[in-house]
Amino acid sequence: MSLDHAYLTFLGTGTSVGVPVIGCNCPVCKSNDPHNNRTRSSLLVTTGETTVLVDSGPDLREQALRESVSSIDAVIYTHSHLDHIVGFDELRAFCWGKKEPLPLYATVSCLDDLKNMFGWAFQKNNNSGYVRPAPRPVTAEFRIGDLTILPLPVIHGSVETIGFLFETDAHFRFAYLPDVKSIPDTTIAMMGNLDLLIIDALRDSPHSTHLSVPEALAISEKLSPRKTLLTHISHDLDHESLAAKLPEGASPAHDGLRVNLQRS
Repeated sequence: MSLDHAYLTFLGTGTSVGVPVIGCNCPVCKSNDPHNNRTRSSLLVTTGETTVLVDSGPDLREQALRESVSSIDAVIYTHSHLDHIVGFDELRAFCWGKKEPLPLYATVSCLDDLKNMFGWAFQKNNNSGYVRPAPRPVTAEFRIGDLTILPLPVIHGSVETIGFLFETDAHFRFAYLPDVKSIPDTTIAMMGNLDLLIIDALRDSPHSTHLSVPEALAISEKLSPRKTLLTHISHDLDHESLAAKLPEGASPAHDGLRVNLQRS
């Protein structure tokens, strides 16, 4: 794997409603700073051999066009909330011209929800020009190309939710936890020696199903990653103001941010 070609791209860093929010006239929604324009949270992981999409939210078409994404090897899902799955039909563009169906990795409950919502795609002998999925239940560590991926169970409302720990063949380790309120001790124990932690930080004040900025920073301090990036950010937080108050080693992510998967 070429380190020059191992990176992740933040396709989206916003909440379920995105930023700007429809009908809102707050300073962040009216901001001219492009960093405050946040589409629904999603990540693209690219190495010399592999391209993996994390979640297919409602902004997938816009995100893929913006970042010139023309091919992916697999999709992995954190959970089945609508802001993470309803761009499913846009996956058809990644199925065209391929004989093999597109692998979809998710928990059994998430796959069941996908099958209920998009049943036409999971029918036997689906040879349409639309999405042709190959469901892959996630129950333990798995490999996609040159990536080792470990599911990270977390608490996020009533829907079964997982984050993911990625490790490249060059041993760069990063965790992606975009939707989380609390992390079980057993999951914390899986995340030692992180090069990068990407974590939910909705707003400054507490929320019932998402981490606040102080809560996310407390988890970061506990895990001691080399770097922390905050995502799933609401319109309550201005990018520059948030960046200015974060401790060393932590910063807000933004749509289009690219991070090399190598130690500096």
